[in-house]
Amino acid sequence: MTTSELTPPQVQDAAEKSGPGGTGRRRLLGAGKQLHAGPVTYVVLAVFALVSLAPLLWTVVAASRTNQRLAETPPPLWIGGNLFKNLEAAWNEAALGTAMLNSTIVAGTITVGTVLFSTLAGFAFAKLRFRFSSLLLLLTIGTMMIPPQLAVVPLYLWMSELGWSNQLQTVILPTLVSAFGTFFMRQYLVQALPSELIEAARVDGASSLRVVWHVVFPAARPAMAVLGLLTFVMAWNDFLWPIIALNQQNPTVQVALNSLGTGYVPDQAVIMAGALLGTLPLLIAFLLFGKQIVGGIMQGAIKG
Repeated sequence: MTTSELTPPQVQDAAEKSGPGGTGRRRLLGAGKQLHAGPVTYVVLAVFALVSLAPLLWTVVAASRTNQRLAETPPPLWIGGNLFKNLEAAWNEAALGTAMLNSTIVAGTITVGTVLFSTLAGFAFAKLRFRFSSLLLLLTIGTMMIPPQLAVVPLYLWMSELGWSNQLQTVILPTLVSAFGTFFMRQYLVQALPSELIEAARVDGASSLRVVWHVVFPAARPAMAVLGLLTFVMAWNDFLWPIIALNQQNPTVQVALNSLGTGYVPDQAVIMAGALLGTLPLLIAFLLFGKQIVGGIMQGAIKG
């Protein structure tokens, strides 16, 4: 019988019997108390929050000033009056409307593909038994050690042979599956998905597709949310491969922002305004889904 099933007299007896000096009693009585943070904790958290937000705050300040004011000493520390003017200049100069749409398509497709395929592969490595599974997992992890710069030339030649130069599928297809995502989901499912649950579904006559849909995906939901957020951020901010595979007529956000600093005297205020516009979708996504993602992480931690 657990403590939660004991009646009040039984709880008192168990507390008195649990150890000398009433240690068990104090432990039972203090189990429902909440921990409260002290003043020092709030000060430390405020300092860390301020340091973390400092780059974003400086971006807003710089985007609201003129290029001449940013070159002065001391630099400005408060928002000026040119924010919307610089945002409009960056939007028109870099064609950010098309770039935003392209980045949304690219990052969204990569996120869906990576989460789906990585979850399936992670489930296979975690719970299925097949020949050479350990070797294949080792090779998958080994690909993470290869610098991505080594694949640029052969990948570009391959995409040129397919006739996909300057098209979005050139950026999407090479990154639909990631070794990190596969390893991440494998490590999560090893602990979060009991093998007995899969066996029970098999006994009930569930097919492999039903097992994945009704058993694997619900158990992996917290990790899928985290992997999806990380993948979306990395795909949105990717610069190396898109700048090689795409041009200014069909750019992603990072490729479009590269055109802002090409003048004889780069306008730092307009550049920072463009960077702010490129960051806003990520901030909006986190504000909309951050609570659900954090809740999913806590739910997975409690279940684990």
